[in-house]
Amino acid sequence: MRLDKWLKVSRLIKRRTVAQMACDQNRVYVNDRPAKSSLVVKAGDMVHLELGSRALTVKVLTVPGGAVPAQDASSLYELIEEIRRQAEVLEWLEE
Repeated sequence: MRLDKWLKVSRLIKRRTVAQMACDQNRVYVNDRPAKSSLVVKAGDMVHLELGSRALTVKVLTVPGGAVPAQDASSLYELIEEIRRQAEVLEWLEE
């Protein structure tokens, strides 16, 4: 499954177009490398997201064949690390 679709199905990012934009802006890393939205995600991959004031690192546990019910979405990944930043720290991120 493509990275942008997996991010949407796992509900880490709300919409697929937003996931594509995050990849285009180098805010998504897979296995410590900047990832394009077309990258094929596999179980065991480490995904790091830089989303505004949050930074998430998750481990991909499963890749479903299609849509997943909302209550099962969190079973697709294991949360490794979550960092919340204050607004002052974000000034350098604005472009």
